[in-house]
Amino acid sequence: MKETKVAAIYTSDPTTACRRPLFVASVSAGFPSPADDYIEGQLDLNKHLIRHPAATYFVRVRGDSMIEAGIHSGDILIVDRSLEPKDKNVVIANVDGELTVKRISIQRKKLTLLPENKHYPPQPIDKNTPFEVWGIVTHVIHSL
Repeated sequence: MKETKVAAIYTSDPTTACRRPLFVASVSAGFPSPADDYIEGQLDLNKHLIRHPAATYFVRVRGDSMIEAGIHSGDILIVDRSLEPKDKNVVIANVDGELTVKRISIQRKKLTLLPENKHYPPQPIDKNTPFEVWGIVTHVIHSL
């Protein structure tokens, strides 16, 4: 078992566009339906996934402490620095000089970083712990 850490950090490039066809017809997860040859328009993934381009960066994950949240080793996370951390957000945090990804718990003015893997313990953050939130995870990108 490996604690989930940030393996690499990448900046976003808001000047690029990644427009792909967006079909009006939804895809059935049950029985297949005939395909429609009707395209609604173009979908720009930068506009769809990044709300605040100047405050957004990407990180690659290493470890397995967040697998029950759907975050796996090798995934890329989209992180927004402009958002304020709220209870139950998944955050990138600098804890004692090391970057990690965890769910934050804010209860009765107490902070705890919660893994999403039963094999890891919660990590309480007290006033003596060097700690800073580096952003809120808004999306996870991984291959199937």
